[in-house]
Amino acid sequence: MGTLDGRVAIITGAGRGIGASIARLYVGLGARVVVNDLGSAGDGSGEDVGPAQEIASELNDSAGEKVAVADGGDVADVETGRRLLDLALETYGKLDIVVNVAGILRDRMIFNLEEKDWDAVIRVHLKGHYSTIRPASAYWREQRNPDGHYRIINFTSASGLHGAPGQSNYAAAKMGIVGFTQSLANGLARYGVTANAISPGAATRLTATVPGEKRTFDQEDDYLSPDNVAPVAAFIGSEQSDWLSGRTLYSAGYHVGLYNTPQEIATFDGDGPWTAEGIAPEFERVFRPLADGLQPAPGLVTSNPKA
Repeated sequence: MGTLDGRVAIITGAGRGIGASIARLYVGLGARVVVNDLGSAGDGSGEDVGPAQEIASELNDSAGEKVAVADGGDVADVETGRRLLDLALETYGKLDIVVNVAGILRDRMIFNLEEKDWDAVIRVHLKGHYSTIRPASAYWREQRNPDGHYRIINFTSASGLHGAPGQSNYAAAKMGIVGFTQSLANGLARYGVTANAISPGAATRLTATVPGEKRTFDQEDDYLSPDNVAPVAAFIGSEQSDWLSGRTLYSAGYHVGLYNTPQEIATFDGDGPWTAEGIAPEFERVFRPLADGLQPAPGLVTSNPKA
């Protein structure tokens, strides 16, 4: 009996990389999976149903039964999101987990970033998450089962959490996913749904597009294998994780971290409306010492500390 025995998951971006690693581990732990992947290039161009079909065939051949079904649709198309739910229900009779991994990169400094590259990245990441979660949440609401152990697992990025300078479109989308996840956790709890986000650090075909001179990690290092992210997604997807919702976790190599949520760390109040002149000294007195003393955002865990 696996920790995901009998559970049914939709996994987007599951034809390669982190999504494929999650699909393999999920099936190994007893789950049934709908494997979605458009099969596009790293920048979102083109399409090929091959990667999704290959992973589904691999899983089915290994298990000796139909534990996976493939879909090659564009996850940012709302019709794809609806179809993925229907595919799960028609094939396995239910849906327990949605894992949103699919994503693209179109990196540019903001002053070189064209509108089409902004729109494409926002569309795949934010609308792609909406596309799967909207029909899944409606289905779970209809079940009227507050003990359903339903799971939404979204993928954010340290690019947004720490502000990668050449990825303003990607960073904006990924921080949007954090806010979306927290809203889902608050709004869907009464229906038995938890929602969490994972910020992964792994060597994938997307990280392979980073020029060698700018890369701060070894693309071939097993420490950064996508397989090392999958156990985090497996725990969150299990029935054991009911207590965890609205949170962002970091997973890279053998390092797993839990982020805090934004909170006030200092305040000041006035006796009446502030003026521009009157508020400035309070910024200097109350906020500046704290801001000057804050540690810079930690960098990615991009190498094996034991190597």
